[in-house]
Parts: sequence; structure tokens; C-alpha cells
Amino acid sequence: MTEEKKTRIFGTIFPREYDFKGMLEEQAGSTLAGVGNLVFWLKDMPLKDPVHISRKAIEVDDLRHVLEEKLTEAFSTPFDRQDMYTLSRNMDYILNFTSETAKEMFSFGVDPDEAIIGIADALYRGTASMSEAVKSMDRNKSGFEGHVRAVLLHTDDAMNALRKREIYHHLRDAGRALRRTVDLIHKAFVGMN
Repeated sequence: MTEEKKTRIFGTIFPREYDFKGMLEEQAGSTLAGVGNLVFWLKDMPLKDPVHISRKAIEVDDLRHVLEEKLTEAFSTPFDRQDMYTLSRNMDYILNFTSETAKEMFSFGVDPDEAIIGIADALYRGTASMSEAVKSMDRNKSGFEGHVRAVLLHTDDAMNALRKREIYHHLRDAGRALRRTVDLIHKAFVGMN
């Protein structure tokens, strides 16, 4: 019997194990890098086409798709499959909203103000905490919380306010996705113990 045939038979009896935690860590790190790209982009005036942020969002989509494919193939997982899927999907949402924020700001010609930069910074800090939580979810019982606060802008320029309202909504949605992601990390951690 050839070595290849032995490997196939062994693989049928004992299905291949995947490093799901490693996949989630990689996705969390890429999500953090994408949100970091937004923060740096906002501070580099005048704003340029945010194509690099869109590319990072596509990269995270690809990581999510690989994880989903492996979830369907795996015999066992370190925690609930649905939780892993939802965790990955919510990390993807964080970067999708981040990318949409940059695209709309560039398209609408909206310059970042103090509130937008502050929200983006808070989103980055929260995403960094989420990424650390994913890295350490099987090691300790530390609490992981990210706080994202939205600040409303009051202005007499109605058109500018409407444009910024859209930007705030995308950032808010990214913050909500971050909150759901952290909630899922907590749930997964509890399920591992």
C-alpha cells in the first residue's frame, strides 16, 4: 500500500483537524490592521482613494470563507461551530463597515472632524482588545470589553450634517459588530471551560 493511500484511509477514519483558533487569530489581526488603516487614512489629509482599506476588507472576506469551508469539513471544533461562524462573520462586518466609511467619506468629500477621528480611534482600541481576546481566549479568564462611543455633531450646515450622519452610522455599525464579536468571544470561552 502506498503512503498516499494510507494517508487517505487514515484521513477517512480520523478526520483532519484544523487550527480554528489560529484562523480566528489571523482574521482578528487582519481586522485590526484594516481598522488601523482607516485611522491612519483619516489623519493623512487630503484624503486619498481608500483602495487599501477595501483590499484589506476583501482579504478578511477570504479568511472568513476559508474558515467556513473548514468548519463544514471538520469532525470536531474547539467550540461551537455556529459560534465560530458568527464570530468570524462579525469580525468581517467590522471591516466591511470600516471600508464603507472610508469609501463614502471619499465619495462625499467629507473631511474627518474631531468626532469622526475620535470614534475611529475608539473603534481601533476596541478592535485591538477584541484581537487580544481572541488570542488569549483559551488561556485566561480576563474580561474583554471594548467601548465605542459615538459623539453627535451639531452644525448649521444641513448637507454636511447629513453626509456626516452616514459616516457616523457606518462607524456605529462597526462598533455594534465589534460588540457582538466580543460577546461571542465570551460565549465561546465559557463553552470551552
